[in-house]
Amino acid sequence: MATSPQRAYRAACPNCGAPVEFKSAASVSAVCAFCHSTLLRDGDTLRRIGAVAELFDDHSPLQLAAAGKLQGLNFTLVGRLQYGYEGGSWNEWHALFDNGRTGWLSEDNGAYVFAFDAPLAEGAPALDALQAGQQITLAGQAWNVASVVQTRLISAQGELPSPPPLEREFGVVDLRNAAGEVGTLDYGDAAHVGWSVGRAVALSALVLSGLRDDSEKTLGARALQCPNCGAPLDVKLASTKSITCAQCHSVVDVSQGAGADLAHYQQNNSGPGGLQPQIPLGSSGSLALGGDALPWQVVGYQERCDLPDDSDDEQSYWREYLLYNRTEGFAFLVDAEDGWSWVKPITGAPEQTRGGARWQGVDYRGGEPYNAQVTWVLGEFYWRVQRGERARVNDYTAGPKRLSREQSGSEVVWSAGQTLDAAGVAAAFGVALSAAHLPPDVGSTLLRGRGALKTLLIFVAIIVVLMTVARCGGDDCSDTRRTFGQSSAEYQQCLRRSQHGGFVGGMGGAYGGWSSGGGGHK
Repeated sequence: MATSPQRAYRAACPNCGAPVEFKSAASVSAVCAFCHSTLLRDGDTLRRIGAVAELFDDHSPLQLAAAGKLQGLNFTLVGRLQYGYEGGSWNEWHALFDNGRTGWLSEDNGAYVFAFDAPLAEGAPALDALQAGQQITLAGQAWNVASVVQTRLISAQGELPSPPPLEREFGVVDLRNAAGEVGTLDYGDAAHVGWSVGRAVALSALVLSGLRDDSEKTLGARALQCPNCGAPLDVKLASTKSITCAQCHSVVDVSQGAGADLAHYQQNNSGPGGLQPQIPLGSSGSLALGGDALPWQVVGYQERCDLPDDSDDEQSYWREYLLYNRTEGFAFLVDAEDGWSWVKPITGAPEQTRGGARWQGVDYRGGEPYNAQVTWVLGEFYWRVQRGERARVNDYTAGPKRLSREQSGSEVVWSAGQTLDAAGVAAAFGVALSAAHLPPDVGSTLLRGRGALKTLLIFVAIIVVLMTVARCGGDDCSDTRRTFGQSSAEYQQCLRRSQHGGFVGGMGGAYGGWSSGGGGHK
């Protein structure tokens, strides 16, 4: 347990008289735990400067007084800021170290980042001059702009290094670099733009104690009901922003919690009797995703397709399973035309090179951009799923390794992983994978290549399709209908292909567009 060597300061709240304690001499603001007054420390007195709302109970495993260790130094969580933006909410926890230094433990796309405030000698760029995907130089380093969002303070708790911004929106910009760092520009103070730099951390590596006992609770106590059919919404994860109703398959935005007007939309892509996930929601399997084998649970599922620039080109379809591990966060298991793979969102921003990208000393090839769209979702997601959610995707490969860049709206997210053996996936989850999801070894990866091999493969594919059309009368999509369902995108594509006389166009997004999940700023 961390114990601060700093002299504690305690005074009565000027609004309600409750005791307010400062553990750090550097903290100048606090929030009264009883009346939620925002207090400013002025010498040996406290001055009330406003009030904050009740905390939105997101069932985070973290709480005030939780303690841990980072790089051999003990710390204690002494404050909390809870922010909201269009896509949901996130927390930033004020950490006090034994040596008096302070830092921030914040959420980042289903994972965590530990960051520290730093000076910015040259000044910050204007907020309206920044946009997602832009490359800038700041604090002597090259950065990629990952997101630009307008946010507001929902609530605050405990002691803080500066007064929180009250009752107004302000900009927050996330930057990433090739060293795996996250830089954040905070425009909450009109007179001074905050700047912090950090790295991704796993909660398991922080050796945390004093976590919430109810961190595994469902959010069912909120009595959330589907706004479309009235069925109960069984929200299981603290970080869930969207959930699909198990009864009517409506996608419901639960990012604002109980009591809010739950926005939703209905979906009918696969339809009744259509294709269901081959790995059922709730299933757990042991997989080694870049480290030791750990138990991963399937909590979400989405189907996606590419959107060819030429309407005559054939579309590609793939499926993504959102996996969750309590200490490692989220990962994606991808079932695409070229086989199975896994990816996780990464903290940094790989260096894009001519004809590819470079990340952690590995050169990746590919990167031809295409548009991808979500067509069907089930389960829970840590971002707010939008109807027809689209992203601009670049996929890269280096042998079995995979790298992907997705840009959607005001955010850019990179993901990295590698291929998986289909038999290993089936064994891990105890399922039998159907032939419809097990493509031949010669798949889209080769067809994206150049030269004689590509020409030969395309020629062979045309001959095979023409022979099949001749044998089956050129209009038989019954196998596709039986496998995927009459309402599925695959069946409709088959019908269109038949109407055009067979084989059409190129491969589109054949690698699969490994999703970063849109996600939130933090």
